[in-house]
Amino acid sequence: MPLLPNDPPTSAYFHVPFCRHRCGYCNFTLVAGRDDLIGSYLQAIELELARLPRQYALDTLYFGGGTPTHLPAADLARLFVLVRRWFQLNPGAEVTVEANPLDLDPQRCAALRDAGVNRISLGVQSFRDAKLAVLERDHRRRDIARAIELARGAAASVSLDLIYAAPGESLAQWLDDLGEAVATGVDHVSVYGLTIEQGSAFYGRWLKGALAKAPEPLEADMYEAALDRLAAGGYQQYEVSNFARPGEESRHNETYWQGRSYFAFGPGAARYVHGRREVNHRSTTAYLQRLLAGQSPVAEAEELSPEDRARERLVFGLRRLAGVERQQFLAETGYEIEGLAGRELASLVDLGLLRWSEQRLQLTRRGLLVSDSIWPKLL
Repeated sequence: MPLLPNDPPTSAYFHVPFCRHRCGYCNFTLVAGRDDLIGSYLQAIELELARLPRQYALDTLYFGGGTPTHLPAADLARLFVLVRRWFQLNPGAEVTVEANPLDLDPQRCAALRDAGVNRISLGVQSFRDAKLAVLERDHRRRDIARAIELARGAAASVSLDLIYAAPGESLAQWLDDLGEAVATGVDHVSVYGLTIEQGSAFYGRWLKGALAKAPEPLEADMYEAALDRLAAGGYQQYEVSNFARPGEESRHNETYWQGRSYFAFGPGAARYVHGRREVNHRSTTAYLQRLLAGQSPVAEAEELSPEDRARERLVFGLRRLAGVERQQFLAETGYEIEGLAGRELASLVDLGLLRWSEQRLQLTRRGLLVSDSIWPKLL
């Protein structure tokens, strides 16, 4: 029997939009230099939570941004208190907080530890000062070891993010970054190719010819280098961009990839509850104004049909290295994989981008390299 879309979510995401400054590649929902809005933000979160019909129990809780650890320790503690009024944590729940290396200090780490945070995701991006400067990050190599040490003292699991294909970056330099990441001994590594998105400072510079993207063949070589170097370092790839030591996979992100429902709060936050997707206003000030005026913060909403839910489940599931099991997919969605996308699947299999392994559909290594071009064919 297909899983009901109104099964209560057991995951929640909170978007904290504050940062020291906006990096050149960033087009996320955030505000820099507006710490005067923190009090209003906490008040708005309290009001948004009050719209829930009741309290819920969670298996995963995730704070992203922006930079959650930009909040002063007292405000971090207040945020956790507000959240715990509406959400209790099931035994063994995963609680993740994204952190900027320069923001971590003993006071903030104490607030994280006291709140039960057990996973910290550090936005390291690189170990090379020149690359960090190009990316317009505010930390440098010297800050990373201290941040990892502080994070380890506050949480049982530490993850770090890396960016590759930065302007002017060579394959040898990227291999050095990978080697340094492995040497830290962190529990989890995420790697992302630099994208130049509309709304970022890099986009305007790229349009003017003042910033060059890495050539596609080099970017592909860098991604393959990550597959090999991280595997050699003891990390198992479990999703297109994510690698973990055994048992250290992000359970919260698995919620998205497995097509399960989840709550989300804060400016720009997107939730999926009872088969309905809603997105809050991306403008932090508009989000605050709406809630403080007693209005809904939702800017966009859509009801997904059973077929749309099944197609999204297929695409998100294929991002995982384990892929999608034929009978489980039918049981969870009510649709057969071939019935949804038979012709497209046959073509992708013939091209060597997807493969059937027993009853499981998976990306091939070649498919991993071009996965973003595969998804539109299946939606």
